[in-house]
Amino acid sequence: IRCWSNIPFITMPLSRAHGKSFAHRSELKHAKRIVVKLGSAVVTRGDECGLALGRLASIVEQVSMLQNQGREMMIVTSGAVAFGKQRLRHEILLSQSVRQALHSGQSQLKDMAIPVLEARACAAAGQSGLMALYEAMFTQYSICAAQILVTNLDFHDEQKRRNLNGTLHELLRMNIVPIINTNDAVVPPPEPNSDLQGVNVISVKDNDSLAARLAVEMKTDLLIVLSDVEGLFDSPPGSDDAKLIDIFYPGDQQSVTFGTKSRVGMGGMEAKVKAALWALQGGTSVVIANGTHPKISGHVITDIVEGKKVGTFFSEVKPAGPTVEQQAEMARAGGRTLAALQPEQRAEIIYRLADLLTDQKEDILLANKKDLQEAENKGRLALPLLKRLSLSTSKLNSLAIGLRQIAASSQDSVGRVIRRTRIAKDLDLEQVTVPIGVLLVIFESRPDCLPQVSALAIASGNGLLLKGGKEAAHSNQILHHLTQEALSIHGVRDAVQLVNTREEVEDLCRLDKLIDLIIPRGSSQLVRNIQKAAKGIPVMGHSEGICHVYVDTDACVEKVTRIIRDSKCEYPAACNALETLLIHRDLLRTPLFDQIIDMLRVEQVKIHAGPKFASYLTFSPSEVKSLRTEYGDLECCIEVVDSVQEAVEHIHKYGSSHTDVIITENEKTAEFFLQHVDSACVFWNASTRFSDGYRFGLGAEVGISTSRIHARGPVGIEGLLTTKWLLRGDNHVVSDFSEHGTMKYLHESLPLPQRNAS
Repeated sequence: IRCWSNIPFITMPLSRAHGKSFAHRSELKHAKRIVVKLGSAVVTRGDECGLALGRLASIVEQVSMLQNQGREMMIVTSGAVAFGKQRLRHEILLSQSVRQALHSGQSQLKDMAIPVLEARACAAAGQSGLMALYEAMFTQYSICAAQILVTNLDFHDEQKRRNLNGTLHELLRMNIVPIINTNDAVVPPPEPNSDLQGVNVISVKDNDSLAARLAVEMKTDLLIVLSDVEGLFDSPPGSDDAKLIDIFYPGDQQSVTFGTKSRVGMGGMEAKVKAALWALQGGTSVVIANGTHPKISGHVITDIVEGKKVGTFFSEVKPAGPTVEQQAEMARAGGRTLAALQPEQRAEIIYRLADLLTDQKEDILLANKKDLQEAENKGRLALPLLKRLSLSTSKLNSLAIGLRQIAASSQDSVGRVIRRTRIAKDLDLEQVTVPIGVLLVIFESRPDCLPQVSALAIASGNGLLLKGGKEAAHSNQILHHLTQEALSIHGVRDAVQLVNTREEVEDLCRLDKLIDLIIPRGSSQLVRNIQKAAKGIPVMGHSEGICHVYVDTDACVEKVTRIIRDSKCEYPAACNALETLLIHRDLLRTPLFDQIIDMLRVEQVKIHAGPKFASYLTFSPSEVKSLRTEYGDLECCIEVVDSVQEAVEHIHKYGSSHTDVIITENEKTAEFFLQHVDSACVFWNASTRFSDGYRFGLGAEVGISTSRIHARGPVGIEGLLTTKWLLRGDNHVVSDFSEHGTMKYLHESLPLPQRNAS
């Protein structure tokens, strides 16, 4: 047990044989020994006089947290020159003001000039203050820090190298954080032609090369280089076409154009890359990231160690396929080509996919069998998830029927004119439907989701990125292969991409420049996590499916048990399954109520009593822990209400705006319920299970949305379209419509073109 911020926690076991760098970001969490290099731009203020204290405190907090997890942390820091410059300027100003006050009077104070300060003198004046600051900050976390000043000569002299190595190992053994800096007060200029001459030689020109040399000498697992840019770009940051490089491989230098170095410090990005590649060659993984951005600097180090996609990761292992960024760009280009096809061509692709699902069913079921066997062997999936994972001949036949429905209904989805207005003479405006762009659909344990969503994306002309759960890897692989085979008949194979890399969902949600809409398909926890992680990308979906059935006093006995059984027992894992049964108080202790309870017992549904229901019973079932529970299994809550008005209020308070049902023969009561319940789907005398794109005649759905913007309920083709405005004129300018202009606005509605009858 260690303590950090006065909170005890158990340290994590960390062990790794050094010699080879990590191949993937996800492995960085296993890093035991870590060097954090703080560039001058990170440590110093914008005016280069003094330290960025808030930023430095945040870095110390993160390093302390990792140290207290059982890792061995080292810091290579800049900042002595800036801190010394601040102190010396203050001393010079104070000295000059005293002298001028004595000899020249106060009137000449404003004319004082500060001489240019020599860097070595600034370093000498600032080094002790910088270290005192680090010591004070680390003391807050019960961690001791030690200072080590080095020069290039310390690495060239074998005895000094051994002494340095021994000192560092002893400090780490005693749980002390070494803070290393070049001794800028006496450092000589770098030796010419001695840089990067193999693994054992690198000149300590600056703190980048010092950090790399130190990382290799100490057999460090990870080197984190913090600067004032997000990472390595393929061209100077700020230029129009500059793109952040997520993973950099040895040999990629030719594809990068380096700019100038940062506002302070000795080295630029080119020096950082050379040092990083040298460290990588020596077996140390490297990440270059931004340590100055106010939104991420407070957790940049811990994010890197957790394997999150931050900065540029240097790796010697090049993946076989494209990166997820490249896949998104391919999906964008493929989607635009797809949208430009004739409607009949898009429909032909979907018909072909439907045929492939039935023609290749043996191969599909064989792949699915592998997934089921692996899931059962590992024992990680609950029974409801195993049911979702399973495919069958009947499921594939239903999928094919749904896909053919999509193909038939997609003929005029893209490019359909929904409004025409004559603005003025020879100036006509149209509003037409267009694809949203690139969709990211993340789904769990549902391989049947892949062809459904693919067909909807094809019909609506959208590019598509698919991220399936690893539990369905074999099924997803073959279904994606068949989808691309169908797309190939019109040369748009790249429009639908399956993400097979080790991308974390949270990292995918940050690709706001490449993805236009995220659609999660899975557990409520998955949806909530994605809604929390998505920054700048809209998320369409529902976090929970808490569906209600309200049994009114005027309900038909025969209808009640059939609808409740179907809503709860037909597929209890579905998001549109009944979770809470609301019963009018007058129905308690009636034959109808007894029939409901008997039916639920026969179906082996576990009953949880709501607070009011429990109060009516002497011996009640277990009282519900929360009325906002989605069971996803053969369980449900029963609660009592006094009226349809109270049922509506209960649904609004505890429901999730998904699907809610009333069972009654009273039309007036039913209409009140239909009009007042504010949910995506509201039914009268029908099962909650009808809340489905296929059953609505949409062919399929990408999900059920409970949001109030853009699309709501089962989302089919229409929900994957947006609009754009087309204005056709003839030398029209706004000034012609001014008070003294020659033209007048007409704003006449024009008839819409006939829709495709087929």
